[in-house]
Amino acid sequence: MTSTLQRFAALGAVAALTGLTAPVQAADPLPLPRGNPAALGFSAEGLAHLDAFFDREIKAERVPGAVLAIARDGQLVYYKAHGFQDKAKGVPMRTDAIFGLASMTKIMTSVAAMKLNQEGRLPLKSPLAQYYPDFAKMQVALPQPDGSLRFEPQKRPIFIQDLMRHTSGLTYGGRGDHPVAKLYPGGTTPAMEGDTEAFIKRITQLPLVHQPGAQFEYSFSTDVLGAVVEKVSGQRLGQYLQTQVWQPLGMVDTTFAVPQEKRARLARPFANDPLTGKPQSVVVLDQQSQHDCGGACAFGTVPDYLRFGQMLLNGGALGKQRVLSPKIVALMTTNHLGPDIRNMVAAVEPHREGYGFGLGVAVRQQAGLAAVPGNPGEYSWNGAYGTAFFADPKERLVVVLGTAAPGDLRKYYREQVQALVYGAMTR
Repeated sequence: MTSTLQRFAALGAVAALTGLTAPVQAADPLPLPRGNPAALGFSAEGLAHLDAFFDREIKAERVPGAVLAIARDGQLVYYKAHGFQDKAKGVPMRTDAIFGLASMTKIMTSVAAMKLNQEGRLPLKSPLAQYYPDFAKMQVALPQPDGSLRFEPQKRPIFIQDLMRHTSGLTYGGRGDHPVAKLYPGGTTPAMEGDTEAFIKRITQLPLVHQPGAQFEYSFSTDVLGAVVEKVSGQRLGQYLQTQVWQPLGMVDTTFAVPQEKRARLARPFANDPLTGKPQSVVVLDQQSQHDCGGACAFGTVPDYLRFGQMLLNGGALGKQRVLSPKIVALMTTNHLGPDIRNMVAAVEPHREGYGFGLGVAVRQQAGLAAVPGNPGEYSWNGAYGTAFFADPKERLVVVLGTAAPGDLRKYYREQVQALVYGAMTR
């Protein structure tokens, strides 16, 4: 208890000496030490462009609010809340607002799997059917000119590595016109319904859209990976992440089930999509998942995720706490889409043309081509409800964005924020 109080006091002293760009709650310590932006290579004018951008967007009622954190060399450059956490109720955004992380859950699930891997408990080339035998029975559907489907067996097994790089042959429903995708459930809700075994049963009754290892196809693969983590660890995914990742890193608000006393901090979207005027919602805010779906169901705060991202950038450790080996992090954040695998990452993230995919993260392969600045080796993934994360090892940079923007505007914010962050850099 004494050490915790000392940490809070020390962080409060840092805040008092350096000043904050936005109010930070007294009970909410800084996620990382605050640094001098100029000394860390950021201009005051460039950072002011971030303020102006969010001010314009919020005044135009295109987004309720946002929280943005930028860290370089392990120090905070920018940490600020903008606008509203719940515009309908007039609740101001706070830095520790809790967001539905959607697919940013995937990176944490991948870290859980890689922790088991480094302990010799989950080989990447182990067949998925070793853990859930019914996956061996899934056939590949081949669309025919008359609209029917022809089926063929798998040419090789689905491996754990396939789940992590989305080359399993699984897909998501509601994406494009592919006839097999129309057979799959769409969105997060189906993955939330029933327990883990019910989810696996539902998925294994469907066909694969590609042969295992043939193509990057964004999918329920990480939800399945979460089920494998449960099988190997003997714990619910959330329990395993709590003891092995979240608690060691001080991620105090990251969870699959937000307790009642914290629900007032949930960030909520507009009732209607600002672009289309159609109703929109974030289903996980009011419907509790019946199991810990590793692809999309976690909640967290920007400061929590910044600590998680800094751990990865540090090579698997934060302070005295080590989660992964540096070599395991290097393996995870390297492109795993070889020349024989069709790379369709840009079909999911249009501004990420030229990216490959590692074990749970998109990985930049070259300086050009993509619509955002960055360096080869930068890795990232984002959430469908408006959250975003990227880390650039060359620049020693970690960025986390939280918004409640589940419509297509979320893609605009991902791209604009990355351009604004690099645009504020002086070196």
